[in-house]
Amino acid sequence: METVREPQRVPAAEFIRGFANWRLQASRKPVMVTHHGKDAHVLISLADYRRLDGKGEAEGRDALAASQAALVEAIRDAVILVDRTGRVAGVNPAAADLLERAATALTGRPLPDVLPGFARSVLFAHFLRMLDHRERFSGEVPGLIEPQRWLRVDLVPLPIGGAMVLRDISDAWGTRAEQDARRALADAVEIDGTIGVARVSVREAIEAANPALAAMIGADEAAIRRVRFSALLAAGQRHAFTEAFEGLFRTGDPVRIASELVTRGGSVVSVTLAMVERRSAYASEGAVILAVRR
Repeated sequence: METVREPQRVPAAEFIRGFANWRLQASRKPVMVTHHGKDAHVLISLADYRRLDGKGEAEGRDALAASQAALVEAIRDAVILVDRTGRVAGVNPAAADLLERAATALTGRPLPDVLPGFARSVLFAHFLRMLDHRERFSGEVPGLIEPQRWLRVDLVPLPIGGAMVLRDISDAWGTRAEQDARRALADAVEIDGTIGVARVSVREAIEAANPALAAMIGADEAAIRRVRFSALLAAGQRHAFTEAFEGLFRTGDPVRIASELVTRGGSVVSVTLAMVERRSAYASEGAVILAVRR
């Protein structure tokens, strides 16, 4: 709740002499001008004056509405406004781009005509509940525009009827599928139990190793952590490994070489090493090395 600002009081004669100063004071809080010790006049800011007759609030509401409309026009998400009959009342430029049709060609059409897969989608029931019961909905839905194309959908009830906010997340779903495939491959490697895997830094330091690699050299997984991978190799194989490892980061191409691991007991295990670079969006983070017995 806004607190009441007590006015400053100043005699009329002093007010006249220091008008410039009191004008600045009035921009912060009202100045009461007295005459013979009695309140006579009040100097207030223009903003306070406009608030007296409500014009300031009306202008503020108009500015807010204009700002909201400009925001909807500018955002990258597609926004489709619908009336209570389910017809398109308006779209923003992002929606016109997503649907590849002009805004004038979309306005006034039933929403199922605009989104080919809408009437057959589970989204249709949620859309009707938004119009009839003012219920919101958020979810990820495929096939509204094209088969296998995923959209993030938000249904928002509005006085006009409602809004459908769409964001294309097909690339994200593709990334998820790739991540699932990689996890499945990693699980398959672990279940096989004969393929040694090490995650190493750009300086060869082992950050993590699987049980199969630890079993090949007869050591505990924790014992080889932070050890240089070349230290696990026979002395005669280290130079070739270092050359291949450095070449991996120069070219970015995967490398495959024959090598030999040395066990804790001193025996030698012939292996094939496959090395692939681990690269983030900004820099190389190291490599993954697979060791398979020959």
